[in-house]
Amino acid sequence: MGRASTTRTVKLVAIGNSRGIRLPKVLLRKYGWGESVVVEEAEDGLILRRETEPRTSWEDTYRAMAAEAEDWSDFDVTIADGLD
Repeated sequence: MGRASTTRTVKLVAIGNSRGIRLPKVLLRKYGWGESVVVEEAEDGLILRRETEPRTSWEDTYRAMAAEAEDWSDFDVTIADGLD
């Protein structure tokens, strides 16, 4: 089942030569929006999303793993346990 949606009408406000909208504080908190949002253009309108952390590259992941210097000595025991 889809979740119920709520419709709100907000006024466009002048911001220099542009127009903007003011979002109610309750919506900012509800969706965890901070200083910026991602605006996605869709066929039937705009979709606003919370900005997410960029994906980490494999190179950054390897560097982070190396920096942790994790002890893998128990891994050999796991490999030798006979389970595939």
